[in-house]
Amino acid sequence: MANEFIKGELASMIDEFQTQMRVLTDIQQKRAQLLATGYALQKRVAVVLNADGTVIETRFDDDLEDLPLQELSKAVTEAAQAAATELARKSTELTAPIQERRGRMPKMSDLIDGLPDLTEQIPERIPASLAPPNSPERQRNNEPAMTFTDVEDLDDITPGRIRADDW
Repeated sequence: MANEFIKGELASMIDEFQTQMRVLTDIQQKRAQLLATGYALQKRVAVVLNADGTVIETRFDDDLEDLPLQELSKAVTEAAQAAATELARKSTELTAPIQERRGRMPKMSDLIDGLPDLTEQIPERIPASLAPPNSPERQRNNEPAMTFTDVEDLDDITPGRIRADDW
């Protein structure tokens, strides 16, 4: 009886998987067409991103010609960040149906007693910093790599002379 239940559940999972693949194909086609525009300086600076987050257009109003370069570059950065935020929102909205379907599917741990739920081990996404390259925030996060002092120099080992007993 339990074996028939598992067979039924697996058949249902395979059907759902095939449905998800069709939905995913549709989502990928729609995603490829996504665009997001961010603005700065009362919409006088605009940056347009494609679905991959690549800048595909940057526009400036004609009245910005006397704006100092430092202010203009800050405005471009602000517009690009606004476009990236908008792109993330649109992407999340677009993928919501597949995430919802995935959440309704039983996990393998629901079907097989004793199988751990590995989804609990997936680490949380860490948002990327928006700080400029040499900002104090980035300097704090650039801790030096670990240095190992208790090591052997491998140049002293003659090739071909290593035996399993050496390990």
